[in-house]
Amino acid sequence: MDKETDVSNPLLQDWETPFEVPPFDRIGDGDFRPAVEAALEEARAEVDRIAGSEEPATFANTVVALEEADETLSRVLGAFYTLLGADSTPERQALAREFSPMLSAYGSDVALNEALFARIEAVWEAREELELNEQDARLLYLTRRSFVRSGAQLEGIAKDRLRQVSERLSGLGVDFTQNLLADERDWQMVLDERDLEGLPDFVVDGARAAGEERGTGAPTITLSRSLIVPFLQFSPRRDLREAAHRAWAARGANGGETDNRAIAAEILELREERAGLLGYDSFAEFKLETQMAKTPEAVRELLMKVWRPARAAAEEDGLRLAAMMHNDGVNGDLEPWDWRFYSERRRAEEHDLDDAQLKPYLQLERMIEAAFDCANRLYGIELTPVEVPLYHPDVRAWEVTRDGRHLGLFLADYFARGGKRSGAWCSAMRDQKGEVRPVVVNVCNFAKPPAGRPALLSYDDARTLFHEFGHALHQLLSEVKYASMSGTSVARDFVELPSQLFEHWLEVPEVLTRFATHVETGEAMPDEMRDRVIAASTFDMGFQTVEYLGSAIVDLEFHAGEAPPDPMEMQAEVLEELGMPKAIGMRHPTPAFAHVFAGDGYSAGYYSYMWSEVMDADAFEAFREADDPFDDTIAARLEREILSVGGTRDEAESYVAFRGAMPGVEPLLKGRGLSEG
Repeated sequence: MDKETDVSNPLLQDWETPFEVPPFDRIGDGDFRPAVEAALEEARAEVDRIAGSEEPATFANTVVALEEADETLSRVLGAFYTLLGADSTPERQALAREFSPMLSAYGSDVALNEALFARIEAVWEAREELELNEQDARLLYLTRRSFVRSGAQLEGIAKDRLRQVSERLSGLGVDFTQNLLADERDWQMVLDERDLEGLPDFVVDGARAAGEERGTGAPTITLSRSLIVPFLQFSPRRDLREAAHRAWAARGANGGETDNRAIAAEILELREERAGLLGYDSFAEFKLETQMAKTPEAVRELLMKVWRPARAAAEEDGLRLAAMMHNDGVNGDLEPWDWRFYSERRRAEEHDLDDAQLKPYLQLERMIEAAFDCANRLYGIELTPVEVPLYHPDVRAWEVTRDGRHLGLFLADYFARGGKRSGAWCSAMRDQKGEVRPVVVNVCNFAKPPAGRPALLSYDDARTLFHEFGHALHQLLSEVKYASMSGTSVARDFVELPSQLFEHWLEVPEVLTRFATHVETGEAMPDEMRDRVIAASTFDMGFQTVEYLGSAIVDLEFHAGEAPPDPMEMQAEVLEELGMPKAIGMRHPTPAFAHVFAGDGYSAGYYSYMWSEVMDADAFEAFREADDPFDDTIAARLEREILSVGGTRDEAESYVAFRGAMPGVEPLLKGRGLSEG
């Protein structure tokens, strides 16, 4: 690529934008390929320089230099993958398919570079004489560990095969994601006015808005979770609920070009091979070695401790719901498309509460204010709206400061739309390191209201908003030396602790009283309704826990032994052995299980949410024991020992420094309203 092209590409220029955000107003899709190629060329040249240096290997000229070798590449990819997840187009999907093998090859070339690893080993062998500080020593340890686990000590055919496996896995993950997005994008159920009977206004509004976006000219149900779940909760039409649920459960398993079942089987086979090449008995053993859990046995023990009381609660609830259904004159078994409908009715009866009553008090704008206010009271931070180049009109930006010091930029993209993958997530377009502050993005899929109407959330939506902002705080409050250890760069079964912990503040009575105000009257949520909301927080927890655990246990068993030739058959066998209630399915059926098959992030690690919940339930007890959810001393200790330190030390050490000891499962069971018996 010639120099003139480099200079003209906005991705490769200095970003003279506010807070040095990507200049989305000047970036075109045609800029990404040349930018990635140039950045890869630059990174490769720097790696070659480090590996080929004739100077003796030192911590600075080898480990730190390698840490900084791909800064341009990270910057370009931060912008690209933000767009790919939140505002995908066929052009961007095609680019992702092109980039996948290129990036995988680069990663393998670095990890399997013998000269480079020899220099890292030389620094490692001399570590006792180097007098490294804690963060420097941790970076050296993590860098060497990463190389070893990526095959640096392999030789010959094994090394070549590992490279092939890694590149193939990278491409399969992209294919899995794009197939799932295609199924979610292509399915819709157009309703006529009669089909809207019994639906609350917010569901009708969401369906009309979806119809406008898709150009159907009529109310439309899509596979956006923020629309299909309330439809399943409120539609009295069992036939329509069945059609919607079957489409939701069948994502990635509809046959044809977007079917993910064969992809999942190949991914599992290749992961097993990868683990074997590296000397492990299973992929789960390989993956869990660096996590807090350490072993598949430890994970299985935790999950089964929770499974037994959760299934008992779900089965008891299922009998009640089936009786309600039979009283309606519907014969036969309770089915998955019935559970949410009758559970919502039961909640309305037992707690005098349903989403239709609750949503007018949960305005998106007020819930954003609530999350920001809690962060201010806990950590003293301020969030101020700012104007910066953004990738979509729905995205908003705030500068984050404390006592006048810039801590980072927070972007939020809350509404569902075509081209955005499902779910909710937090990512960073720039990581914190030293005085460099992060650019953090929260992405959600809340139903967008009709033009001119305020956005209303379900309670689950509000919890999601708090959850993702908890991840953002982990990034924004980070104070570490190196980007690879900052913010959420921690063990997978620790990363959900800050996010799940922050959810607890949504249920603090004074927070709901102040910020849950009626969309029309402006009046605060009545105390008795607020108390019912909090009391109902564990309602249907058997269902929610069993639904989650089904996915977590299947994920573990997929990876804990030989790869199954037919993952769907193994899924059925595992669920049957567990005694999964017929009316409850996995939260993420295998062909749609993006956490596990879109990449390695949560593979053999979907249990992480529950492992972290054991800690978050115990961590919030510290504030309860102080009788103050905003206790300054405890909040300062939480920031000092967990939120600010990233991956600079062992995660168990960080937790014990905050709480004094690792917790048992009891606080989790108590928090979910379950008993261990």
